[in-house]
Parts: sequence; structure tokens; C-alpha cells
Amino acid sequence: MRQVTVLGSCGAFPEPGRACSGFAVDWNGYRLVLGLGYATLPRLLTHWPDGAVDAVVITHEHPDHCVDLHGLFRMRFYGRPGGPRLPLYCPPGVLDRLSGLEPDVDLHTVFELHPLPGSYRVGPFDLTGLPLPHFVPNAGIRLQADGIALAYSGDTGPTPALAELGRGADLFIVEATDRDGETSRPTRNLLTSTEAGRWARRAGARRLMLTHFWPGNDREAAVAAAQVDFGGAVLAAEEELTLMLGTPDSGCACRRGARA
Repeated sequence: MRQVTVLGSCGAFPEPGRACSGFAVDWNGYRLVLGLGYATLPRLLTHWPDGAVDAVVITHEHPDHCVDLHGLFRMRFYGRPGGPRLPLYCPPGVLDRLSGLEPDVDLHTVFELHPLPGSYRVGPFDLTGLPLPHFVPNAGIRLQADGIALAYSGDTGPTPALAELGRGADLFIVEATDRDGETSRPTRNLLTSTEAGRWARRAGARRLMLTHFWPGNDREAAVAAAQVDFGGAVLAAEEELTLMLGTPDSGCACRRGARA
């Protein structure tokens, strides 16, 4: 079983019934979590009730991408003290920020930090973290195994590095914040859905999933805008949506409510 399940799809803060950025990747039983923003941990535990994940990857230190990592820390620190440390791949600022929530405990007692950007062998994956422009250091993530690539932008402004990150990916998950006035800002740190489609096309990705929707935005309109430039299959990240990775027919590769 090779699949990715959406834990959360909102940017900034969650909408009712939704969560912020997070994805659960199951690759033949190897469990990797990609992002743990607001309200993602309870959703993760509905799939993996024991919280037994093999690795966690966080793109950057903004709380809508990492704050529930602190809940996972407490689950391991208080629920299973003394266990093996959990490999954590992230920019160093992630633990620096979370340590403010728990200043009397060293988060390194639970997490084994592997700093991003960088390249690592993580279970079955070759993991590459590429620096992408954002308000804080952000690493776009590329996971590759058996010739299949899953790529995720985290939060980013427009940059040619996106074409490298998503090159030939089976699934390219790209933020499409569509925040008002974004394209007129002097420094770009977020994308529009149109830009997400454009960069996914330049990357030659097979499928595009939009995520990090600004609360209240029209998701169907975002998908339509991305499709104009991308030309291939475009999906909106929706909580509990599961996509099979490496399947030949993308039209039969998704379902809701599946347990990872």
C-alpha cells in the first residue's frame, strides 16, 4: 500500500471541520507525517491510534504547519517515556519555536533532529529538502522511492526551484493560498492557484493537489484556475482524502475515509 492521506488543508487557521497543513504518507507500512498544523494530530490518531509514526517532516516553523508536533511530543514524552527518539526532519527554527511552549523540557529527548534543507535516506525514501522563499526558512520536500516521487512545496513564493522540486512527480502538492493582493506584493512568499498550476506544469508533474487554502476561499474556483495552466489532473486537498501513489489511472486513485 502506497498512499497519502490529507490531514488538513487550510492555511493560517482552520475552518470549521477542517485542519491546517498535514499529510500522512504510508509506504508499504512505513509511516511518515508531512506537516502537523493546527488540528491535524487528532486526525492522525484516527488513522494511527497509537501515534506510532516512523518519521516526521516539517517544512517550516509557522504554527499552521508545526504546532501539533508539540502534541505528538507530549504523547511520547508522557505516554511512552524512555522510548526511542523519533526522527524529525525540519529547519532548526521549528524546535526553537516549539520550545517556548515547553521551556522546562528538552524536546530533543523525544525528537532526533535532522536539519533541512538537506538530503537524507528516510526508510524507503530518498528525501530532499530544497530551500524555497517564504517569510521564514522553508524547505520544499521531495520523497522518492522505486521511481515514484511525491513532492510538497510547503509555503513558497514563485521560484524556478519549484520546477526542480516537483520534477516528474507522481503527485505534486502545492500551496495555493490566493490571499488578496498577493501578486502585487513587492516580495512574494505565497502562491496563487494559477501560479501553482503553472509551476506544476513546468515541473512535468503527473497530478497536482492544491492545499493551504486561505479560509473562506472558493476551492472549486482555485482548482479551475490551476487547471488552465496545468492541463492535467488537479485536485483540492480535502480532509480524509486518500490518494494512491504510482497508480496508472489517476481517476481511480482517490477515496475518502480510508484508513491509512
